[in-house]
Formats: sequence, C-alpha cells, structure tokens
Amino acid sequence: MKTKQANYDLLTPRDNPLQCHLPQVLSLVPAGFPSPADDYMDCSLDLNEHLINNKAASFYIRVSGDSMMGAGILCGDILLVDRSMDPVHNRIVVAVIDNEMAVKRLSIKNDKISLLSENKHYYPINITRGMECYIWGVVTAVIRKLI
Repeated sequence: MKTKQANYDLLTPRDNPLQCHLPQVLSLVPAGFPSPADDYMDCSLDLNEHLINNKAASFYIRVSGDSMMGAGILCGDILLVDRSMDPVHNRIVVAVIDNEMAVKRLSIKNDKISLLSENKHYYPINITRGMECYIWGVVTAVIRKLI
C-alpha cells in the first residue's frame, strides 16, 4: 500500500481569459462523427464559461500520482477546483492533510469522515480528532489531452 500523498501544482484562471469560442455541434454524437448536414453551426462554446462557475474561487491543479485513477483522474491531468462549493459526501475534493494536498473522495457516514482513494493500493485516510485536515475545494472538472 502506498502512503505518501502526491504533490500538486496549483494554477489560477487568468483575470482576463482569452476568448476561445469553438463551434459547438448541436446534435448528439454517439462517439462518432457529426453529420455532414451539421456543417452550418450557429452556436459556439466558450470553455471558460462552460467549466468555471465561480471564477474568484476557482483554481486549476495539475495531478501527480495514481491514487484516483479509478475515478478517471490520471497523473498529468488538470483538475478544476471550486473553493466555494460545499464538500458533501461522495464528492471528489482537494484536502489539505498535515500541510500536504491530496485529491480524494470524501466519505461522511455516521459522523465519521474519511478520504478515499480510487486505487486499491492506497489506504483510506480516516480523519480523527487532533489531525490537521481541511477541505480546500471541490473538484468540478478533469481536463486531459488525448493526443
């Protein structure tokens, strides 16, 4: 079992983000190609507007480590974290444990709080009295290049 927590790079959204409006395909595509009839698209999508709900409370964190691979979060991914959201049971959160950041699934059951990895090679972290731990933010999106 691995016990060392991964390190994370913290990034913030730009104050004046570059506008990047990409054409949005209006029809749903089941992992295929859009219809040639959709060549004319009258709608665009700004990823900043789509992904960021509260810019003042949002940050990007680059992941290192493999503790959350079962949740589809891989080493090198960029996570969008919103510090204004309430951390509730079963959400993926960024926690600070003894001054180190960790991305984990929050478990709250019968007044017991645990931080769970999505990799069987890591132990759960059970939060007990006297531990220095707080939830820094809630993960709202995973960004990854495929190529």
